[in-house]
Amino acid sequence: MKCKTIIDASCKEELVTIVAKQKSKLVKDIEQLVENSSQFLKGFAQDEIKKFALCDVRCFFIEAGKVYACLAKENLLLKTRLFEIEPLLNDWFVKINQSCIANVNHVKKFKAKFNGSLMVVFDNGHFDFVSRRQLKVVKEKFGGF
Repeated sequence: MKCKTIIDASCKEELVTIVAKQKSKLVKDIEQLVENSSQFLKGFAQDEIKKFALCDVRCFFIEAGKVYACLAKENLLLKTRLFEIEPLLNDWFVKINQSCIANVNHVKKFKAKFNGSLMVVFDNGHFDFVSRRQLKVVKEKFGGF
């Protein structure tokens, strides 16, 4: 597939056109990247409100009854419930347990523990565990391991 980029300062950024023979995984990934880069959420850090893109999120997790978005360098508090976020997410996100939804693009590695659990380590160092109930879905998402 070839890529052509046209930079025009007078043009509004409204439309991305993809020309392909057929719909493929690459085309689907490009579509999701464009959609995610235009979807923003609000999070709270101390006394500031910060806007962030879905593609920057490593995971959404619950800690002490509050929902956080884990970004590269900080965790932002969200004023919404985890189940309310799920419909906004695309195929890049997978629920790894009852309190965490992970972005598969930011998973660095998996670690198998001696007790049989599977740890997910993100590229920023944050980690969480895959529940037994979600293990099959996670394996399918990552093509088995």
